[in-house]
Amino acid sequence: MIINESFSEGNSFIHRLDPRIKLLTAFLFSVEISVSGRAFPLFFAFLLSLTLLTAARLPLRTVMLRLLFANLFILLLWIFIPFTMKGETLIHIGHLAVTKEGLLYCFLLTIKTNSILIILITLTATMPVFTMGRAMSAFRVPEKIVNLFIFSYRYIHAILLEYKRLKEAMEIRGFRPKTNMHTYRSYAYLVGMLIVKSHDRAERVHSAMICRGFQGKFFDLTEFSVKATDFLFMIIFILCLVAIALFQWPILIYL
Repeated sequence: MIINESFSEGNSFIHRLDPRIKLLTAFLFSVEISVSGRAFPLFFAFLLSLTLLTAARLPLRTVMLRLLFANLFILLLWIFIPFTMKGETLIHIGHLAVTKEGLLYCFLLTIKTNSILIILITLTATMPVFTMGRAMSAFRVPEKIVNLFIFSYRYIHAILLEYKRLKEAMEIRGFRPKTNMHTYRSYAYLVGMLIVKSHDRAERVHSAMICRGFQGKFFDLTEFSVKATDFLFMIIFILCLVAIALFQWPILIYL
């Protein structure tokens, strides 16, 4: 998962930034890089993301594992796109032709994807999920969406534990998965039971929250405070985004 509570345990400069500043800058970076398409600005954005990752002092091995899953999908694109995209042929591999445009497209897509993921890990994963929800509320994100985000993160782990418990019970009873109807039927029963148990848990949690006076909004006595370092970080970061935009769209200089 991109959001990992263990990443929020730190005392780096990035960890101490105001959550609203981190959420806003991560959003602006992701939007701009997703619509960029030139090599130099994307490479500059990648260096910027690596610089912030270094400043956050996150465990490199854990970060690489998070990036591995996305890059496995990117690897599939490297296998197919250079051979299927039309353009200037660079080399021939048997009856297949590798095109320059296909390789460039895959390269830019790899740089773009990893830059956005690194920024999201660096800026959003360095704060607790509940703090991120409060930061979303500060930007007037509807409370229902914020609550759905918080509850989803909280109970996905609980559902996973329930799935492991049910699967272990099946294995203790001698279940061994095979490619037959018995296996398919058993997994269907497992999914059905998981849905039923998840529904029962949701009903219990909802009743408990109603008994405690929950009315659709979480309250917190702590307040966000924007310091001078937060403003300085935001200004420098936005200037970097402006530089990337000027390299991407030089016509902006003449407007």
